[in-house]
Amino acid sequence: MSTASTRLPEGRYGRAADERADHTLRIVGIALGAALLVLVGWLGYHYVGQSEISGQVITFQAVSDEKVQAHLEVRKDADASGYCTLRSQSANGTEVGRADFRFDGRQTRIDRVVTLRTTAKGSTAELLGCHAG
Repeated sequence: MSTASTRLPEGRYGRAADERADHTLRIVGIALGAALLVLVGWLGYHYVGQSEISGQVITFQAVSDEKVQAHLEVRKDADASGYCTLRSQSANGTEVGRADFRFDGRQTRIDRVVTLRTTAKGSTAELLGCHAG
């Protein structure tokens, strides 16, 4: 005597429930991956492409217990104006000064030595960011 098979005949009753679930999961994964890719591209474009003003601290020096001088280089569009925010910290990491410095005019590259007033001796001069406006 032969035993009857418990498997269904191939292709006779459509897809199994597991196959349908796998197919649905694959489609959802592709859609979410594409949405994530679009979001990262959009954020990257607005972060890099829309930046009208940028800067960097070239050098800095604590000239006294109340002042830190920083050589700041700013690059911007010719018609843009904006400001850069600098901060200074003491040797133990406490913030001792913060200020905004405005940059206007038609120049696209500006080198300027700025003086940041502090509440105690500053050991750093850190550029927090530059913003148009």
